Amino acid sequence: MTILFISDLHLDPARPEITRLFGEFIDGEARGAEALYILGDLFEAWVGDDDPSDTGAFVAERLAALAAGGVPVHFMHGNRDFLLGADYARRAGMTPLEDPTVVELHGRRALLMHGDTLCTDDVAYQQFRAQTRNPAWQKQFLAQPLAARQAFAQQARAASQARQGELRDAGKMETITDVAPTAVDAAFREHGVDLLIHGHTHRPAVHTLDVDGRGRTRVVLGDWYAQGSVLRVDAGGMKLEHLAP
Repeated sequence: MTILFISDLHLDPARPEITRLFGEFIDGEARGAEALYILGDLFEAWVGDDDPSDTGAFVAERLAALAAGGVPVHFMHGNRDFLLGADYARRAGMTPLEDPTVVELHGRRALLMHGDTLCTDDVAYQQFRAQTRNPAWQKQFLAQPLAARQAFAQQARAASQARQGELRDAGKMETITDVAPTAVDAAFREHGVDLLIHGHTHRPAVHTLDVDGRGRTRVVLGDWYAQGSVLRVDAGGMKLEHLAP
């Protein structure tokens, strides 16, 4: 059977066609899968499990039905949905995964990550990540009214877009926001694997590497902004493909 990997869906009420595509994928191909892994950024933003959005409700309903049908659904936090908590995970029938996690894929050990921790050249982001992953910061943030949290998310998104514009203007977008080769090599060494699967960078590709004289493979999942992206893994190998909206 096939194991499916997706990430960076960035589901948002502003893009209903992608939410529809996700629903078709869950109700179609995913029904026959051995398992589904969601490696972060399922939503464009997540400010707490009390968010009453229709998109969140739809996603929880479809994933819960998939899990109830016998397909395990695994979820890893990304940089947009790191506040997704245990309540929503239960509603959606998802099993949370630590970042990073090593799994067995048809006899091959694979390292799964969201991918943002590999972007070590983006110092400003890594500082922001350290702050927002702090349990004290999260507790204080989630104690605020929903409207205040939503406003913060909008401001953070605007600030991120502005910074990306500055990096493009300076010609640094491709290097600063991509993974650092030294961080990738270190991840392979630390976990003793020859396969790494991650998202975050929105640069879908299959990279063949040599680390310490040993062949390695790094698979980068694509985003779902304009189309879908899925990695299919079975006993015969791997295929990274697009899904048309």
